[in-house]
Amino acid sequence: MAITLRSRREIELIRRAGAVVADVLSKLKEIAEPGVTTGRLNNVASQITADTGAEALFKGVRSPLSRVPFPACVCTSVNEQVVHGIPSETVVLKDGDILSIDFGARLDGYCADAAVTIAIGKVSENKRKLIDVTKHVLDMAIEKSALAVKWSRIAAEMQNYAESAGFSIVKDFVGHGIGKKMHEEPRVPNFVSDELLTCDIILTEGMVLAVEPMINVGTGNVRTRKDGWTVVTGDRKCSAHFEHTIVIVKNGCEVLTVK
Repeated sequence: MAITLRSRREIELIRRAGAVVADVLSKLKEIAEPGVTTGRLNNVASQITADTGAEALFKGVRSPLSRVPFPACVCTSVNEQVVHGIPSETVVLKDGDILSIDFGARLDGYCADAAVTIAIGKVSENKRKLIDVTKHVLDMAIEKSALAVKWSRIAAEMQNYAESAGFSIVKDFVGHGIGKKMHEEPRVPNFVSDELLTCDIILTEGMVLAVEPMINVGTGNVRTRKDGWTVVTGDRKCSAHFEHTIVIVKNGCEVLTVK
């Protein structure tokens, strides 16, 4: 497993791409409300990306499950949709929905990626708990990321916290290294597996990771819809998704997808 450690110059370039990602997500959080279409969110994201001179990472990506490349620059996943939801003018946000927004950008040859789940209007107590738990799982991983720490220790705490709250970790999708490409080594799971214990990740200065827990109300099982992109929960119960791009530094880690 060849993991590329980034120089200070490269980290600053990733940070610049991360600022674009943060700007887009911040604006979409502002305008996402009942009556707004996910297609509108995509149009706004596309305009901000173009204005900054960046490139949307997701648009045009190919999947073995679909003959059509991903058609949008942002993923908008509503309620039981876990990830890779396709924005559309026919998908209108409603009071009580939860919406996961995932966005990545490349600027000057370097990439950053982040995601957030937000409440649309007034949501149920269980949906609010799901959002809060998923965000806490990501925050906890960031707080515990430091030099020489084994990722399996962090992944175990992420999994234990989610499951102790009564929720399930999605295991079909994991975080990843990121840099010149959107997906690089290593795979960064949010749970402990024999594979991780056999080939653990020792956090090292200059390591850049996209950490992204996806947590479901019910089963952790997921399936992909006929469009070849949209991933939904196996029991149609809700899912939440948070993500940040981080870099390991001497005194812990820094989040690169913030303003």
